[in-house]
Parts: sequence; C-alpha cells; structure tokens
Amino acid sequence: MAKIALVTGGGSGIGRACAITLGKNGYHAVVTGRRADALEETVALMETGTATAISCDVTNPDDVDALFRDIEAAHARLDLLFNNAGNNVPAAPIGDVPVADFQKVINVNLTGAFLCARAAFNLMRAQTPQGGRIINNGSISAAVPRPGSAPYTASKHAITGLTRTISLDGRPYDIACGQIDIGNAASEMTEKMGGGVPQADLSIKPEPVMDVQHVADSVLHMANLPLSANVQFMTVMATTMPFIGRG
Repeated sequence: MAKIALVTGGGSGIGRACAITLGKNGYHAVVTGRRADALEETVALMETGTATAISCDVTNPDDVDALFRDIEAAHARLDLLFNNAGNNVPAAPIGDVPVADFQKVINVNLTGAFLCARAAFNLMRAQTPQGGRIINNGSISAAVPRPGSAPYTASKHAITGLTRTISLDGRPYDIACGQIDIGNAASEMTEKMGGGVPQADLSIKPEPVMDVQHVADSVLHMANLPLSANVQFMTVMATTMPFIGRG
C-alpha cells in the first residue's frame, strides 16, 4: 500500500519536483497550494504513481484544518509532510521594508509551516500505526542571510527552531522531523540569479543554480529512511554558489 505524502507549495518549482518524485517512488502525493490549476498540472505530470490536488491557503487555519480532514477521510493516515510552501518580497534594507511585506513573508513561511506541522503532528500522533515524518524547507537562509533579506531570513531562522522543537515533541510518538536547506535550485524564485543578485560585499553578481531534481532526490532520501533514523539537517546547493564564507 502506498504511503501518503503531503507536499505544500506543490504547484511549481521545488514542491512540484518533489511531489512528482515521491509519486514515482511509492507514495501517493497530496499536493496543495492556492492555485488549483497549477496543482492539477502537477498531478497531470505524474507519469507513474498517483496524486491528489487539494487547494489550500496555508496561512488560513480553517483551510489547513479542512485539508487535513480531507486527507484523513480519504487515506486514514499521513506518513510524510514536506512543509515547502514559501514566498519572498523584493530585497531592501530593513529600514525600507514595509511592515506588510514582513508580515506577508512570515505568514506563509513561518505561520503556514506551523499550521501544517501542527495538523500533521496531531494526525500522526492519533493514527495507527502511530508516527510519521515532517520535513521542513529551511533554505540556506536558515544559516546565513543575503543583504536586504530581513523578512525571509527571519522566517527561515525561525524554521530551524520549529524543526528542533518538533523533533523533541515528536519523540514519544515516533514522529521524526528534519530540515532541508536548499541553495539556488532552479525555480521561479531563482530565475533572476543569472542576471545578478546582491552579494555580501553589496556588489551584484550572477550565481550558479542546480537542477531542482537534486532537491527532489534529497527529499526522497530523507523520506525513505525508517522512522528509527533521521536526517536532522541537510544542505543541498549549487556547488560553487556563495554560501561557505558568505555573510
């Protein structure tokens, strides 16, 4: 019987690649996000395996509760949550960041991740057999910032705290939690990198990107471990991008 995986932000980029890879490798992938058409496109791209598209705004507690009720009703359990939904705003020094921009990023990247992890935790704790795995998308910004990235960096540093806390809270219930920190995977969010992005010395330089499939393969590796083993933190990135020594 297929394991059940939920991928948030599954309508494009990293989420889409991970959902398709999970679906090809023994999981039934439930993909969620705000855009129903994009989710259905992800499902249509599944060459093998099965998937379901369910629209959800991860910042809305009622939407998240409805999503998990649908998963429980259809499958009676959840084996994996890939907490991937995220957004960003234009770079600016903190003094020039509108409050609304900060709240927009925090609402999706942190509050949305919390709401989905909370609901997944409750389902995994209650189901039989008990347990499951939560993988949070941290980004390398969970470790080092870019200039002008206060909202995004704050949200991703907070994800690391969320990951560590879930790992502790999950121990009595066989719920494992890990984090994948991704650097410059080719997606809609990294399209501008070829034309140059701000560096730590405030210069503008192009940066290399890697194929998003490398991220999907890494998530699959984390997902396929037995619950007695866990990748607590993994960094996967374009080899020559500025990360080591950045900041």
